[in-house]
Amino acid sequence: MTVIEERPAPPAAPPPRPTNRLWALLRNSWRQLTSMRTALVLLFLLAIAAIPGSVFPQRGVNAERVTQYYQAHPDLAPWLERLGGFEVYASPWFASIYLLLFTSLIGCVVPRLIDHVRALRMAPPEAPKRLERLPEHAELVRAGEPAEVAASVARDLRRRRFRTKVREGEDGNWTVAAEKGYLKETGNLLFHFALLSVLIGVGFGHWYGWHANRLLVGGTDQGFCNTLTQYDDSTLGPRVQPADLPNFCLKLTDFDATFQSTGQPKTFLATVQVTRDNGPARTREFTVNDPLRLGDANVYLIGHGYAPVLKYTDRFGVSQTKVVPFLPIDAMQTSEGVAQFPDVNIDPKTDKRDPALQMGFEGRYLPTAPTDGRATSAYPAENNPMLYLTAYRGDLGLDVGTPGSVYSLDQEQLASGDLENVSGTRPHALKLGDTWKLDDGTKLEFVGTRPFATLSVRYDPTQGLLLVGAVLGLIGLMLSLSGHRRRVWFRVRANSDLAGSPDASGGTLVTAGGLPRTDYPGFTDEFTTVVKAAEEGTP
Repeated sequence: MTVIEERPAPPAAPPPRPTNRLWALLRNSWRQLTSMRTALVLLFLLAIAAIPGSVFPQRGVNAERVTQYYQAHPDLAPWLERLGGFEVYASPWFASIYLLLFTSLIGCVVPRLIDHVRALRMAPPEAPKRLERLPEHAELVRAGEPAEVAASVARDLRRRRFRTKVREGEDGNWTVAAEKGYLKETGNLLFHFALLSVLIGVGFGHWYGWHANRLLVGGTDQGFCNTLTQYDDSTLGPRVQPADLPNFCLKLTDFDATFQSTGQPKTFLATVQVTRDNGPARTREFTVNDPLRLGDANVYLIGHGYAPVLKYTDRFGVSQTKVVPFLPIDAMQTSEGVAQFPDVNIDPKTDKRDPALQMGFEGRYLPTAPTDGRATSAYPAENNPMLYLTAYRGDLGLDVGTPGSVYSLDQEQLASGDLENVSGTRPHALKLGDTWKLDDGTKLEFVGTRPFATLSVRYDPTQGLLLVGAVLGLIGLMLSLSGHRRRVWFRVRANSDLAGSPDASGGTLVTAGGLPRTDYPGFTDEFTTVVKAAEEGTP
């Protein structure tokens, strides 16, 4: 009789723990965000997001152009304002792409750096058992003991800058493992860390930096001090207060420009007097590629032009002289501008000013007027100065308190008829020294011109960081493109140990194999050179 022993059933497996869906979603989202593909997509999106900043005028760069855009596109401009089109680089959507890219790069690069450091500290891996299965393999016979041959092969590989590891097996055979090309991953990491430094520099530069622009006429007493009220336009970083600006004053004493025969600029030289911290005035010179460095700020030369000197004599014999910059509109310094005389034609008996008798002159200045009568300059230097002006009499609209451009007349005043054209249908031409007598007996004299320079004053605390990041990024990119990961192995053993060997008198059999870790067309030639050196036993 067979007795069947009943064994207790094994305990049931515990039910699987329910998956935390929120945690799984966060984990997967983080992995997706920190992938290299996502980083490249965000970098591409950042480049696309910067395009509107080049297409539409930016309030931080030129607020006047934003006002002009509102006037030219009254329906579209409010929508662009809501979308941040006039302040692209300070908009929430641009900042979100910027921060996501920053986070993605950190999450992508830091783990790779840890893995790379760990790989650099590890010895090259042991040789595979079947070296003949590798893409490159060879066999050779050398004289000498296996230990000596292995040491010789290792010395040659180290001379070729391979990381090398020699191992002795339990069977008395020797293996030499070598690898090369870690600079490729080093270059990749260096490039990405350089990109991170650039992003950090841009962010902190925006927070703690500032810039402002000012137009200065040379040869006059006109100057400015480093305060916001004395700049034509300015932008301060969110962490900068007006009181944080450094204390200096600057005056343009001279400006010299030379041109090639084709009209292309040749040299620009600005001479200024600089006063810092209420100290003595010092004369300094700077050019386009050599800015004026003041420690806490740099002054860049970004433009130049001519300022006609106009003398207006009103009906009561009172004269006013103004130096009026005309802004260039082409490379030959064809310039346009306006001269406004609001405080003229005041009756000395009543001392009352009649807005209807204000004078404005709008026109174009040609440094070198062509002989064919065209209204564009033929050369940027003043070889044949000519000034074309149209005179307007009436209310200039300067008393209403509405800010306007100093380089053009108020278009609303022109449209409403408050300004009357008193010069006829064609502009009046004035050569240097000419006097124009108007219909009411007043006169305008073209006295001469003065050069002016447009200066950009900037401070960026992270400028050095950006420079270092750009240089390191180029170095990393070159290392990444020139580096190639590859490994080679040599197995060294005595011929007398081989069963059935036709040469049992001694010697050493060397088996070599090579594996490129990346696409490297020159690996076959390099492997052949390494094997040949191992066969010849180069000391």
